[in-house]
Amino acid sequence: MRIDVLSIFPSYFDGLALSLLGKAQSAGILDLSVRDLREWTFDRHRTVDDTPYGGGAGMVMKPEPWGLALDELASRPPAPPSTIIFPSPAGEVFTQATARELSTREHLIFGCGRYEGIDERVFEYASSVGEVRLISLGDYVLNGGEVATMAMIEAIGRLIPGVVGNPESLVEESHEDGLLEYPSYTKPSVWRERGVPDVLLSGNHGAIATWRREQQIERTRSRRPDLLSGDES
Repeated sequence: MRIDVLSIFPSYFDGLALSLLGKAQSAGILDLSVRDLREWTFDRHRTVDDTPYGGGAGMVMKPEPWGLALDELASRPPAPPSTIIFPSPAGEVFTQATARELSTREHLIFGCGRYEGIDERVFEYASSVGEVRLISLGDYVLNGGEVATMAMIEAIGRLIPGVVGNPESLVEESHEDGLLEYPSYTKPSVWRERGVPDVLLSGNHGAIATWRREQQIERTRSRRPDLLSGDES
């Protein structure tokens, strides 16, 4: 998969060179490029924002740097269209299902807005060169799109085949089957007078599987009841 990121703060993404995603880039599984939006400005101050039409507080990101950047980065026919993602509190909510869907794309472009947002015409133009998705991490506002983009890249990237060493671990995680993940334990069997549940020490794999499923349902019921279907609630 190829991922391009557009941001005026590219150093935000240095952490993506670490751990599993860093190894995936070294192995050629993931092609990740972070570009400074100011590369597509030509004035002395490398300006990317201006005052909003109609008045109001704050500044709005200018359309032309975005247009030039998308012209360079977005795939053109006959290549598959790029999926262009703008983190936005006004977008669809990002879920594990969204991450899995996007992990099948060949090329993602993330556009990180700042200030009071991006000129609306950028989204309209982007839809002419690729598939546009406005996506929100939740019902809150961040200073810019960088943090949300990092979270989405990590959630998407780890689902790309070959990124996570043991693919079975992906199946057992929270939200993969609509439930939260069961609790995990490791050695020692007793730590600070707190023991591991006996069933996990029994060697009875059927009983362990049943216990884990029960724990998933109970944990989801207590922490995220909105995720449960009528049969499980």
